[in-house]
Amino acid sequence: MKLKHIAVLAGLMGLPAGASAADGPVRIGVLTDMSSALADTQGMGSVEGARVAIEDFGGSVLGRKIELVHADHQNKPDIGSATVLKWFDNDDVRLVVDLGNSAVGLAVQRIAKEKDRITIATGAATSELTGKACSPNSFHWGYDSYQFSKAAPAQMVKSGLDTWFFITADYAFGYALENDTRQVVEANGGKVIGSVRHPINTLDFSSYLLQAQASGAKVIAVASAVSDLQNVLKQGQEFQIFGAKQTPAAMALLLVDVHSVGLKATQGTGISTVFYWDQDDETRAFAKRFKERMGRPPTEAQAMNYSGVAHYLKAVKAAGTTETQAVLAKMREIPVNDLMTQNAMARADGRLMRDVRLAKVKTPAESKGPWDYFAIGEVIPADQAFRPTADSACPLLKK
Repeated sequence: MKLKHIAVLAGLMGLPAGASAADGPVRIGVLTDMSSALADTQGMGSVEGARVAIEDFGGSVLGRKIELVHADHQNKPDIGSATVLKWFDNDDVRLVVDLGNSAVGLAVQRIAKEKDRITIATGAATSELTGKACSPNSFHWGYDSYQFSKAAPAQMVKSGLDTWFFITADYAFGYALENDTRQVVEANGGKVIGSVRHPINTLDFSSYLLQAQASGAKVIAVASAVSDLQNVLKQGQEFQIFGAKQTPAAMALLLVDVHSVGLKATQGTGISTVFYWDQDDETRAFAKRFKERMGRPPTEAQAMNYSGVAHYLKAVKAAGTTETQAVLAKMREIPVNDLMTQNAMARADGRLMRDVRLAKVKTPAESKGPWDYFAIGEVIPADQAFRPTADSACPLLKK
């Protein structure tokens, strides 16, 4: 092949002339929400989580430099899809993490399978990623809608809060969280008496809250995330809808939500969490490093990006190659051990079977200051926190 043809080919692949994919950089992409409803818990913090993992690994693998790229999917599946197609076809990106929005995550997961690349969902939360939409090339690393639905709803129904109304985000995550929670409520003898759906980035929830109030349901369940969830809780408090007669249930409540809404409105809320910065000495040390860079401790998704990228790089080193199938085999073979995960294994559907912690939001008097919001409780074993294989629609578990 003539030298000019080699140069053209290398350029198309995002490599310098004279290089090949085998000796060029190992590229990892962070596809996340940088500017919209989910940015507070993902955004540049997700990029930083991946970057710290690369630094801790030493910055190179198999003698090749590790490079990080990132992009904003704007919560639009078409933009997310176009981005990863470019990354896979032109830039030789081997792994994409975060995925953020669940609809984006589902779309990107399909493309990764077609292109034989790897994805790790750390921000996207629909349990369908490891359900009927499961892929042999993809993993779900952190929280999911099934886990969210299991924490508090069963206890609430058993305590007498047995009628529910849902205010649900009108996209994949919202549907999954409502459906998963509905099953828990009904299995424990409760009843769902209504629901309403809202578009992402809604600013005025008054009409949705009034519908929920008019339903007479004892529980107003919010199947939304981050800024939408925060706005429902704030406005429900402002309109004096939440009180003795109607209790809010925020299944997907995260650290940033408590920070935004405040302890007064969220105190006592029971949740489950895959990561909390103040859990033990190791997480506190990691949070200190992260805070020096970002000005605050890492969120759940940002910490999961660290964990997922670190495990991928260990698998590449063990496989001795970046070839997808060889790396996937090692990712499933090697236990996940890091500062936030102990001896967790990835299931055939891609679900990382990691333990989860119950937690309760502290009262204002209990909190020692900003970001000291959770009282960590008992461990929920992975086989109880995530959907059992017997209940899964994933064909990879039926083999």
